[in-house]
Amino acid sequence: MSMTLDADLGRVTVGGDALQVVFRRYFRKPVEKVWAAVTVPERLADWLATVEFEPTVGGVIRFTWSDVDYSLEGKVVAYEPPTKFAWTWPLDGRDTVVSFDIEADGDGCWLTLTHAGLDPRGKDGDGVRAGWHAHLDGVADAIEGRATAWATVVAREKAISPSHPKLSD
Repeated sequence: MSMTLDADLGRVTVGGDALQVVFRRYFRKPVEKVWAAVTVPERLADWLATVEFEPTVGGVIRFTWSDVDYSLEGKVVAYEPPTKFAWTWPLDGRDTVVSFDIEADGDGCWLTLTHAGLDPRGKDGDGVRAGWHAHLDGVADAIEGRATAWATVVAREKAISPSHPKLSD
């Protein structure tokens, strides 16, 4: 099954026992500014979570969300400045993979977020789509060094959730 939604809602693909979610956003900013928003710990904290990581393939990456008392640890699987950053994200008993790809285009660049290897029947397969959508809306502010409040992320996710059709029962 493949489902394409509008550009902001992303694209969902299910093949075999894996679900993949892809979002693309265009920023009228240089690649280096967008790279910083997805790799510099202070900028990641502005829109996603507190993070510590070793910027090398095989390095440990740790995320902490203090507002919801949640954390995770994964491994860096790609680190190619300034165009690709990826890590494992344990969900539903799987090591899913989150990757950011940045491609220059005109007076800005495209940021593509792919979250692959999700269990389409798992409890997190539905939630990550609205969650990523809500978090990605904060990247533009993070590029400028401005943080998005957790309450704003929660409100965005709640507002967008009905637009993401349920994939599992």
